[in-house]
Amino acid sequence: MSKKGLIHIYCGRGKGKTTAGLGQALRAWGWDKEVIIFQFLKSKNFPSGEIKAIERLGNCFRIIRFDQEHPMFGKSKVLKTGFKKSIHDSFKMVRKVFCGKKYDLMILDEILNAVGEGFIEEKEVIGLIKSKPESLELVLTGRTVPKKILALADYVSRITEIKHPFKSGVKARKGIEY
Repeated sequence: MSKKGLIHIYCGRGKGKTTAGLGQALRAWGWDKEVIIFQFLKSKNFPSGEIKAIERLGNCFRIIRFDQEHPMFGKSKVLKTGFKKSIHDSFKMVRKVFCGKKYDLMILDEILNAVGEGFIEEKEVIGLIKSKPESLELVLTGRTVPKKILALADYVSRITEIKHPFKSGVKARKGIEY
């Protein structure tokens, strides 16, 4: 009898949703679980500590960052419609890996933001959740969670911002925010 994988959500406006997901991934990897992380809305070309660390861990722990720079950052020349297509194409890749049933833990980092901003349909994510292989542990992160997705989750952790140095002009710092 296989174990039942559960659905986790890390949400809210506070710092630490991705970090919580990565902590869960590291814990699973430590017990020889196969882990894959898909990062949406984060530029492939932007350096980050998690990418550098995961590359050192080997094939049992993969991270895939799609080449998507969020249009709100102003550096991207991709029109919103092109960006939406890019997200949709990335989600197709997630579904393909999902159906392969190779992994014990899958993290869809920032997927809830992609839903909230209309880049991917809520019903597509719900369909993915409902078709989850029984033993797969699935983690979704993002600021807001649609009620229908929230209802499907087994764990929900809301990370609340109480104070953040960005508001006083402190820029993102290497090794801390990225």
